[in-house]
Amino acid sequence: MTRFLRWTALAAASALLTAGCGGGSSDDGKGGLSWGRCKATADAPAPSSEWQCATLKVPLDWSKPDGETIGLALIRAKARGDDRVGSLLFNFGGPGASGVSMMPSYAPTVSRLRERYDLVSWDPRGVGASEGVRCRGDKEIQAAESVDVTPDTPAEEKAYFADAADFGQGCRKDAGALMAHVSTADSARDMDRIRQALGDERMNYFGISYGTELGGTYAHLFPKKVGRMTLDAVVDPGADTVGHAKNQAKGFQRALNGYLESTGQSPRAGSRKITALLRRLDARPLPTGTPGRKLTQTLAATGIILPLYSKDSWPTLTSALEAAERGDGSELLALADGYNERDPSGRYGTTTHAQRVISCLDDRQRPTAAETKRLLPEFERISPVFGSFLGWDTAGWCHDWPVPGQHDTPEVSAPGAPPVLVVGNTGDPATPYEGARRMADELGKGVGVLLTWRGEGHGAYGSGSDCVDSTVDAYLLDGSVPKDGKVCS
Repeated sequence: MTRFLRWTALAAASALLTAGCGGGSSDDGKGGLSWGRCKATADAPAPSSEWQCATLKVPLDWSKPDGETIGLALIRAKARGDDRVGSLLFNFGGPGASGVSMMPSYAPTVSRLRERYDLVSWDPRGVGASEGVRCRGDKEIQAAESVDVTPDTPAEEKAYFADAADFGQGCRKDAGALMAHVSTADSARDMDRIRQALGDERMNYFGISYGTELGGTYAHLFPKKVGRMTLDAVVDPGADTVGHAKNQAKGFQRALNGYLESTGQSPRAGSRKITALLRRLDARPLPTGTPGRKLTQTLAATGIILPLYSKDSWPTLTSALEAAERGDGSELLALADGYNERDPSGRYGTTTHAQRVISCLDDRQRPTAAETKRLLPEFERISPVFGSFLGWDTAGWCHDWPVPGQHDTPEVSAPGAPPVLVVGNTGDPATPYEGARRMADELGKGVGVLLTWRGEGHGAYGSGSDCVDSTVDAYLLDGSVPKDGKVCS
């Protein structure tokens, strides 16, 4: 089983690989980087020649800096203008999103920033070309679609937890020693090594979704090395495992309510209708146009989630729900496959594998089945549609995990750091707005600067607000810090 939901950039849910890295491009043995042409992979051709790739060696275990090393895959495109500030490092979320694959496709969104910055991203440890973890094969992943992630009987509950434990064992078999060294703190230390290898005195950074937690962790560990840092679609740093699940239940129900109102339905009546559909699917999955595959309750809920990441996708959700009510699960299945990175040939991406390995190493909290059952009524009050999925997920995600978690919540306080721009979207479904307020507060007085957008969708920059885009651009390009609490409508 893969986690039903986790904070992630929308692009990470559906992007295909667009670049490869390696083949003679590596560190130069002196702490710098040797850049070369990006190579094609088995999944996709190489990006255009303006993109360069390299591999940077870093310690497997940061407590043993002279010990075994692993390679981090990087990608960059040089600044176009003459008035260069330095490098701007991007993380697109997940955890588990591949920066090497996503940076070229995201570059048009940040084209103005490229006038003064080299655009740089990387695959964090355990992701993609940086010792990427694969916990299951494609056939096993598809077979697990039959596992009921909201178990109603002792037999279903047993199967649910057995599948969760089996996934963890698959991760341990594939990752080996790396499994204990893929935490957010490990990646933050990698970031500082990347900064040094790029030749930058300070870290200029753009973190999206989970990338905001990574940015906050970096600021805490290296406050004097922070340059211009923007955190967009912010993960609540004060929430533990159960708290994050409650936040997402609130955020996705809030987005679903907005969608239902846009179609002329009351949120209560529309939610009841969708809940009834999911209940029917729990008992009898729908046929689809794909031989051998049916639309299960879990796949349907996942398919409903994906269009909620962007208001532009709401019409797609309407069509898929109408088709399901007619007895055809094909459209919701296609949406779920997009979220789960399944291509038409039946191959699955590994974002959720890396996501689980990283987050279970980060998160200490391990709710039991009994604790989850006590919490389910509260989850269902928060979200009648998604509450039970997210409630059960708190117990199953890291069940019987082979390595212990490191903390209940991340530390992001950064006294002595320069102002960090924190961007929150009031309609964000995956990382609700309240998290941005918390992040700005926990970074510290004079450090966290909150910018609010009254909009819809996951993330604010590049989502259609000239106010947001111009404010972020002015901060990153010219160092112009907006007034704390600025609101864009």
